[in-house]
Amino acid sequence: MKGLNSGDTSGSPAILGRLSALSDPIRCRVLLLLDRQELTVTELCSVLQLPQSTVSRHLKVLADDGWIEVRPEGTSRFYSAAVDDGDPSANRLWELVSAEMAGSSAAEQDLTRLRSVLSRRRSRSREFFSSAAEKWAELRRELFGTSFDLRALPALLDDDWVIGDLGCGTGAVTESLAPFVRRVVAVDASEAMLGAARERLGDHSNVELREGQLEQLPIADGELNAATLMLVLHYSPEPQAVLAEAARALRPGGRLLLVDMLPHDRDEYRKQMGHVWLGFTPELIEELLAGAGFERIGVRPLAADPDAKGPTLFVAGATRKPKDEEPGN
Repeated sequence: MKGLNSGDTSGSPAILGRLSALSDPIRCRVLLLLDRQELTVTELCSVLQLPQSTVSRHLKVLADDGWIEVRPEGTSRFYSAAVDDGDPSANRLWELVSAEMAGSSAAEQDLTRLRSVLSRRRSRSREFFSSAAEKWAELRRELFGTSFDLRALPALLDDDWVIGDLGCGTGAVTESLAPFVRRVVAVDASEAMLGAARERLGDHSNVELREGQLEQLPIADGELNAATLMLVLHYSPEPQAVLAEAARALRPGGRLLLVDMLPHDRDEYRKQMGHVWLGFTPELIEELLAGAGFERIGVRPLAADPDAKGPTLFVAGATRKPKDEEPGN
């Protein structure tokens, strides 16, 4: 590392003088990112989900100890890790720290968000080199907004389907699906949530709001062609029971769409929002779905929105097995 403080001159090993800057986990996350990619302060703030003042303070500590370099470019300043093979003790220290940090859930979240930030950076470059095409894209956004295509996608569904919105909350997903299918059965355990959904969905005559627990759905066997579980599984102490109930309510061959959080370290969510699970690994979701009687299981991370404040999400799709292939038959 270039320019690292020489530390205590009283005979202590030089490496001890280099430990201070790496004693803070946020600074380690910053350095781990800058060891992968040169980034601006704004980009670091987006990845770390921290205010600029906090990020700038940690950057100053790292810069003062020589762990990072700064490259000005126009009005921007790009930061990168300052690796120097001429300082083996610093390199060994960083190899040890980075190996420990890389496996943490916070670092994995950072890496996912870094990909989105870099994707947005590449998009800006494409805008510059493809100005003619982007003029149309900008005009389309100006005339029709940015999400009209997503709102139209439910039209791909079979208009004779009955869909269950399991854990419907205030009815946002139900509102998107109802215009395109025969019927939506929206279930929630909260009277307050169902009241809000009732106000929201008053114009949709093909919506049935039912109060009930996800572990004991008020839905008949095989009543549904498809079902959604949107950001609700992490509230359940028995996710296996929730998925088994979803399978029971689906006809054989019916599809389940599940969206939830990847593992994260935000333990405050337990108290603030009543979360039981701090996310799920793809391997656990595949195991739970298979155990509940599903096949054709696919789990994929969703691209992180750089402006979102919450953990990274995944989407899982699965099909209920035919009767003769279900557990116990």
